[in-house]
Amino acid sequence: MLVELEKVAKFPWSPWLAQIRTPFGRTMVRWCGDQTAEPGEYHVEWTVDEDIVWGRNVKPAADSGPGVGPGGHCIVLRGRLNPTKDGAAVLDLDGTLILLDLADSLPEDVAHTWVDLFIEREKISLYPYEL
Repeated sequence: MLVELEKVAKFPWSPWLAQIRTPFGRTMVRWCGDQTAEPGEYHVEWTVDEDIVWGRNVKPAADSGPGVGPGGHCIVLRGRLNPTKDGAAVLDLDGTLILLDLADSLPEDVAHTWVDLFIEREKISLYPYEL
């Protein structure tokens, strides 16, 4: 996914965080790239290091369409949820696919529906890469 990096910052109680902007929202998220990265556009991969539990950290979205935003101590991602054949799931965030580990199986009727994913800020990361 192409994001606009606005700044990278470090607070005493947190890992390195990046303030980013996407076409569908802004947030501050853990940055696993160069800590001296300059503002600008970066291709990034999202990783989620938390098991997904239906009804706890993933719920049906009130709105359709992709979204990225803050949610208190969480990052909120809105996308289409798709179970995989091997028992995991993929969140489609406007064409960017984010692999998710499931703690339990998803309800049968949830495939391809819009969901809000709530992930604690310390358990979601951005890894920049070059094309």
